Amino acid sequence: MPKTKQSLEKEIQKEMTALGIYKPEYKKLINIFAGMLFQYQEFERQFEESGFQLTEEYTNKAGATNDRKVPLYTAMESLRKDIATYSDRLCLNPKSLETVTTEAKNKSTLISVIGELGNR
Repeated sequence: MPKTKQSLEKEIQKEMTALGIYKPEYKKLINIFAGMLFQYQEFERQFEESGFQLTEEYTNKAGATNDRKVPLYTAMESLRKDIATYSDRLCLNPKSLETVTTEAKNKSTLISVIGELGNR
């Protein structure tokens, strides 16, 4: 069963919260990212229904017939790149997460002081 855009948004927020990187200011980016994931999910369904057709015959203005990628597959390729970019921005992949300092909740003062002493 396909996920709704709203359920994808909640899932993304939950993942970011679990990673310690969620902030309410990210809601707009999360909304856009969830929309892209929702669209991609629909494109995948259509692509499967087409029998995973990658190319089609196309006759140009000069009358020459060639094979070209189907527009659906081209849209999926573009959307994949955008999804990768947004997952980087939201730190939802291992590579981008390496560069982020997460916020620790309920961190005790003693642990903070010990951590700072260890960095000297």
